[in-house]
Amino acid sequence: MRNQPKYHFIKNTSYALAGLKDLIQTESSFKIEFIFTLILIPTLFFLDVTLTQKLLMFITLMGVLITETINSAIERAVDLVTLEHHQMAKRAKDMGSAVVFLSISTAVCTWIVILIDNYLL
Repeated sequence: MRNQPKYHFIKNTSYALAGLKDLIQTESSFKIEFIFTLILIPTLFFLDVTLTQKLLMFITLMGVLITETINSAIERAVDLVTLEHHQMAKRAKDMGSAVVFLSISTAVCTWIVILIDNYLL
């Protein structure tokens, strides 16, 4: 049996918001991606694309923030274990960065294909 307190919606929400606040304050990559997301989400309301396409565009933006959050957690966990240069630590951090790169690539491709399909073809 796990030594874990019972689930409490308000407390868990406050933990999540504290994590988001920490990301915005300390992670420059997250901050940049968050600003892009804050700019692009309102843009979705003005685009003449289908609801399904808007949803895909929104999901890919959220995917970037989600993967950056996971990458930051990986980096902090690795740094907690060791601050010395270690090949396995480098590989773990590089893989986290790769996930972010793939999510950004997916978002960019999705947005480009939808916008070209609706405005240029």
